[in-house]
Amino acid sequence: MKSFIDLIKYPILTEKAVRLFKQNQYSFAVSKKADKTVIKAAIEALFDVKVISVNTSTQQKKKRRVGKFVGAKTQNKRAIVTLRPGDSIDILETN
Repeated sequence: MKSFIDLIKYPILTEKAVRLFKQNQYSFAVSKKADKTVIKAAIEALFDVKVISVNTSTQQKKKRRVGKFVGAKTQNKRAIVTLRPGDSIDILETN
């Protein structure tokens, strides 16, 4: 399979995702073919934390119209990762 960097696309920073920080949960957009065990291994390797659980969900396709052309928006897969108490990921870090 792909490297860990290719599996984890970007962190999701919606209002709900930021509220989950208090519960030690973090949201990431991941590759559609990644399963929970691979996502867990990738997060543990990239951020040096211990993952307790991984919940995933796939968005439904949504129709998109541009002029006379009808297509579909890209589908994303979201992973909500729960970390061990005491561990954290500094997603909002600015360099």
